[in-house]
Amino acid sequence: MDNPSSFPSEAFLAGSWVKTARTFSVRSPATGSLLAEVADCGAAEARIAIESAAEIFPQWKSATAYVRSNLLRQWHGSILRAAETLAQTMAQEMGKPIAEARREVLYAASFVEWYAEEAKRIYGETVPSQHPQKRILVRSQPVGPVYGITPWNFPAAMVTRKVAPALAAGCPFVLKPAEESPLTALLLAKLWEESGGWPALFQVLPSSDPESLSAPFLADSRVRKLTFTGSTPVGKRLYKRSASTLKRVSLELGGGAPFLVFSDADLEKAADGAITAKFRNGGQSCVAANAFYLQKEIAREFTRLFAERVASLRLGDPLDERTQVGPLVNVQGLGKVRELVQDALARGAKTVLGGPSRELFFPPTILAEVASHSRLLEEEIFGPVAPLRTFETEEEALAAARRGRAGLAAYLWTRDLERALRFAEEIPYGIIGINDPLPSTAQAPFGGFRESGIGREGGKWGLAEYLEPQYLSLGLD
Repeated sequence: MDNPSSFPSEAFLAGSWVKTARTFSVRSPATGSLLAEVADCGAAEARIAIESAAEIFPQWKSATAYVRSNLLRQWHGSILRAAETLAQTMAQEMGKPIAEARREVLYAASFVEWYAEEAKRIYGETVPSQHPQKRILVRSQPVGPVYGITPWNFPAAMVTRKVAPALAAGCPFVLKPAEESPLTALLLAKLWEESGGWPALFQVLPSSDPESLSAPFLADSRVRKLTFTGSTPVGKRLYKRSASTLKRVSLELGGGAPFLVFSDADLEKAADGAITAKFRNGGQSCVAANAFYLQKEIAREFTRLFAERVASLRLGDPLDERTQVGPLVNVQGLGKVRELVQDALARGAKTVLGGPSRELFFPPTILAEVASHSRLLEEEIFGPVAPLRTFETEEEALAAARRGRAGLAAYLWTRDLERALRFAEEIPYGIIGINDPLPSTAQAPFGGFRESGIGREGGKWGLAEYLEPQYLSLGLD
């Protein structure tokens, strides 16, 4: 596990490492070099995984909370010991700058640590009965085998944020990682195995054909839960297809976060926060700031401070310690960002900062005077582009924050606590960073309103997604 050039490339199926008849290539978006030929799983492997998960479920369900907790704690230790290998793998397969990749490993490990403890806190309740000869007991039962689909942009944290609470609750988990970044997930499975994890509790099935792989999971009634992080259109299709077996469903979908800066904000801190909220992972994050709304009297000064900081960002090789912005993950992502910028410029936007792209590297870009009907303001950018608009009144800011159908994250920068709380109550977002560009944490509920998803990940709320309440009515003689 110390050599990042030696990647697990087989499927982790039913407790064994399995080769498949087909493979697909995983390449570095920074260099185009081949990293690995990875097992390409399909319906046959899916059916084996379902059988294995269904078979192990009764045993894992019956394991004590302390058994579950101890295994998760051992996995947590293994992740920390392999932190550099995981970070190097992430940087190579999806282009995350190495410094950010190291921070993601710690973030990923924090979910395993949190749920190692939460496994011991799945409590029951007694409820007073109106009948003296009855007792009402409520306890939690694991929902059952889980099928999870994770995205490429946070290939470690999005895995542990789903797998750790499922295992803590007593549910086996089958993972389909993104085809752009399966190597990190396979390394996590290897670490699970090396830390003594039970066979078949955590399976990883890479695939270049998500539709074929997913079909058996969505159709099989033994798979009791689907959890998905990805785009809103795909999430809607999965939700519809899960209805035939009435699965529990968790969906963490598209963002499009507004970043509002009011005239009383600390502009230096707001500009620093804007760098984090916009350019972390090159803007390829569901909670990335999508559009900036600046109160008119401070717009010029904020733009100056922001542009100074953006101009100093270093674009380059993700394995270079100095790099702050890496490549976009693929040509489709690059093409979309280019189209959005061209659309905004055609509608009158002014370039504050930017330049031509080369290969998959798109330079950090700021556009001012972006028209309200520009695609940049209506679609999730998923790239290092910051569109700026101004507002005069709170009513205009509120209308800007409410636009669209997403509702994952929003950012407010103000010294006025009353205003911050008032806005937080009036805008439809599941996560609101008030003078905080990085609100995500293992112990808090992550999820969105409106078309940004269903359910929550993190904290006690994330554990509840994998539990069913069971009510016992006990009659006494």
